[in-house]
Amino acid sequence: MTLAIDTIPPITADERAARLTDAGTAWSNRISANVNNAQLSYTVTGVGEGSVASRITAGKQVFFVDEPAALAGDDVAASPVEFALGALISCQIVVYRLYAQNLGIRVDSISAEAEGDLDVRGLFGVDDSVRPGFSAIRLTVRVTGPESDARYEDLHAAVDAHCPVLDLFANATPVTVTLVAN
Repeated sequence: MTLAIDTIPPITADERAARLTDAGTAWSNRISANVNNAQLSYTVTGVGEGSVASRITAGKQVFFVDEPAALAGDDVAASPVEFALGALISCQIVVYRLYAQNLGIRVDSISAEAEGDLDVRGLFGVDDSVRPGFSAIRLTVRVTGPESDARYEDLHAAVDAHCPVLDLFANATPVTVTLVAN
């Protein structure tokens, strides 16, 4: 069970390329053998702790989500909307690396920044015409490497077409909520 990590193990560009290639080949083989192998299901659980914090368990990983004091939290962890932006950034980085490998585009470094606008009138029910979620998100991805700007634009287009978390933000996803009381 992991509560926090300080660093990610270092990896060389060649090791990353081998991992990406091996994973792509393995998934291609699984899907070719049976298209149903492409279907994944994720389960994440959470339990309320402290003022408004949550202990989240995702597979063998455990982390906390909280709110700043202004939103009744203890400010011991990032907020749910910060984690959502972090999920967008991390998915973009993964998919950039995956498609860079697939397209033969060299990326020496990658970083991203996401900024989201949220009007708390929707959250607190002050104005029901105000959406409680983000009204806009600005995502900036920075890549360095020897390729032309056109090649990086090709990479950008491939990532935007295939990034699962970007898809979650850009398109409505059916959600069913079930309350189990007592």
